Amino acid sequence: MSRIGKKPISIKDVKVSREGNVIIVNGKLGKLEAATHPNIKVDINAEEIIVTRPNDEKQNRALHGLTRALLQNMVKGVTEGFSKTLDIVGVGYKAESKGNHLVLTIGYSHPICFLPPENIKIEVPSPTQIKISGVDKDLVGLIAAKIRSFREPEPYKGKGIKYSNEVIIRKAGKTAGK
Repeated sequence: MSRIGKKPISIKDVKVSREGNVIIVNGKLGKLEAATHPNIKVDINAEEIIVTRPNDEKQNRALHGLTRALLQNMVKGVTEGFSKTLDIVGVGYKAESKGNHLVLTIGYSHPICFLPPENIKIEVPSPTQIKISGVDKDLVGLIAAKIRSFREPEPYKGKGIKYSNEVIIRKAGKTAGK
C-alpha cells in the first residue's frame, strides 16, 4: 500500500465538492479544481478526504499517491498558498514592478517585460529579489522557472536569476600565465 496514498487529508476551513471526476476545493484564498482518474476512488467526509485504489495494478499504484498529493497541494494552496523567491545576481541587474507587469533588466540590450497570469501575484521587495505567490503550486513553480530561464545563473561568476535556496556550483576560470 502506498505510504503517501493511504494518509487522509484534513480539510479544516475548506469546502470540498465533487462533480463527476472533478474535485473542487474552495478556501479563503481561492478556488481550485482537478480531474481525477476514474480508477481512483475519492471519499469526501466532513473532516477528511480519503483516496483509495481498486487493486494493485501498476498504474493504479502510481495514481494512488499522485492523486492524494495533488489533492493535498490543492487544500494547502487555498488555505496557506505557495510562494517562491528568486534572487538576481549581477552588476546592473534589477527587477521592478510596473502595474501588474514585471520588468527585468538583466544584461540584454532591451528590458524584458513579463505579464503573469491573473491568479499569480509577483512582488519585488528589493531590486534584486522577486517573490512569486499563488494558490496553485504547479503554476507558481512554472512561473518561477520561466522567469529564471530569462537569464540562468552561469557557473563562473554566478550572474543571473536563481532561486533563493539554490546553490550555484562555481567553476574555476582560466589561469593566467604559468
